[in-house]
Amino acid sequence: MSLNKRQQEVLLKLARQSIENGYKTGHPLGVDLRDYPPELVKPGATFVTLEKRGRLRGCIGMLEAVLPLVEDVVENAFSAAFKDPRFPPVEKNEIDELDIHISILGEPEPIHFASEQELLDQIRPHIDGLILQEGSQRGTFLPSVWETLPDKKQFLRHLKNKAGLPADYWSDAIKVYRYTTEMFG
Repeated sequence: MSLNKRQQEVLLKLARQSIENGYKTGHPLGVDLRDYPPELVKPGATFVTLEKRGRLRGCIGMLEAVLPLVEDVVENAFSAAFKDPRFPPVEKNEIDELDIHISILGEPEPIHFASEQELLDQIRPHIDGLILQEGSQRGTFLPSVWETLPDKKQFLRHLKNKAGLPADYWSDAIKVYRYTTEMFG
């Protein structure tokens, strides 16, 4: 999915409005799908990342495209501001200070490998977002995480931790999927 500048601006505005609405009402912004062009009401999976003065302040998203894109954005913006368990809820005086980034996820595709080294050889730094799954444990890193973890091995070790596994864990049952994102903010 490739959105034009105007469509990106609409989604960013909706994200901010959803955070403002969430502060006032405790709920995400409601949207009427009839008000938006077809590109913005197709199902889409997004992550909304909030930063304050360059530091992470919240990040929540969906890995599967279930909701219309505009609904996914307003839900995830609200959740990033008020439901990310790593942070206290956003306060009113913080809202104007937030930088909002939206990542629209492409369709995840499985990576086939027989060893951890084979997996590492196939990972594309700064391009791939990864989903790592072992049984019911799952974690993901967006492609933007490469900025802070540029080494493939470190990236994978931290992703295992995020999925609730030890950094040096390995099993033939691990599944890994890659996806790309369209990110703007």
